[in-house]
Amino acid sequence: MKCDLHIHSNYSDGVFTPEKIADTAIDVGLQAIALTDHDNVLSADVARKYLKEQGKDDKLEIIQGVEVNTLHKGYEVHILGYFMNVEDFDFQNMLKLQQKARITQTKEIISLLAKKEGIKIKLEDIINQVAPGGSIGRPHIAKAITSAGGTTSVIESYAKYIHENSPVYVNRKTVSPHDAVEIIYNAGGIPVIAHPHDIDIAEELIKELMKYGLRGIEAYHRKHSPACVEYFSTMAENLGLIVTGGSDFHAPNLASGQIILGKNFIPEWIYDKLVNEKRLIDMA
Repeated sequence: MKCDLHIHSNYSDGVFTPEKIADTAIDVGLQAIALTDHDNVLSADVARKYLKEQGKDDKLEIIQGVEVNTLHKGYEVHILGYFMNVEDFDFQNMLKLQQKARITQTKEIISLLAKKEGIKIKLEDIINQVAPGGSIGRPHIAKAITSAGGTTSVIESYAKYIHENSPVYVNRKTVSPHDAVEIIYNAGGIPVIAHPHDIDIAEELIKELMKYGLRGIEAYHRKHSPACVEYFSTMAENLGLIVTGGSDFHAPNLASGQIILGKNFIPEWIYDKLVNEKRLIDMA
């Protein structure tokens, strides 16, 4: 089955609504997608409701997904989750903690921007950039800075303010990747480490996270070269983990307008492996 298992909507830092994503996925020939917003699971139900209302629910499967942002030894580690029970108490509590951490971080950055740089933005300017209940983050802060005249572009906002060496930047206090993996697994989900090429200690961390329930590696990713895909696919096979993949779609390419949703090559067997892994977890 043709699928894309890593997509962001306007419930986090994507620009498309879940409805637009669903229509686009059908247009490019996908049969299944996972909406994996950061620390948020609201978009999947929105997409499913839309497809049902449009009589298209037989054309596209919406897999419940999430991407949990964590920090570990100075590295950003993103944990994808699939098929978990989103009503699970510990899972819900984790998302609440993550959302609270996002608000706290944003408020602290807003305060420092005003005190140290004279740039005045409001929390509402940031919250209004996402769908109701959505996850705010660094892209939204960067856009608010630019809109307030603090910089001439979002890229400049990142370069000046959205990084650890900036005097106005504050790290978010997140859950650990170990907790994220364990909570997703205990909620009946499939925890997968996202785009591991970004993490220098990936192999060591993957082996460590397996003790907490890690079941897969996202080998197929738009930033992964063919050699990188082969490297992580081989690692997954040697460790007895499944392989997943996705476009990590956020927005059309600024220069070309190209929509990469479903464009990067993901073998059709990945869907079958994912579904089979869910069966194994349910049987355990």
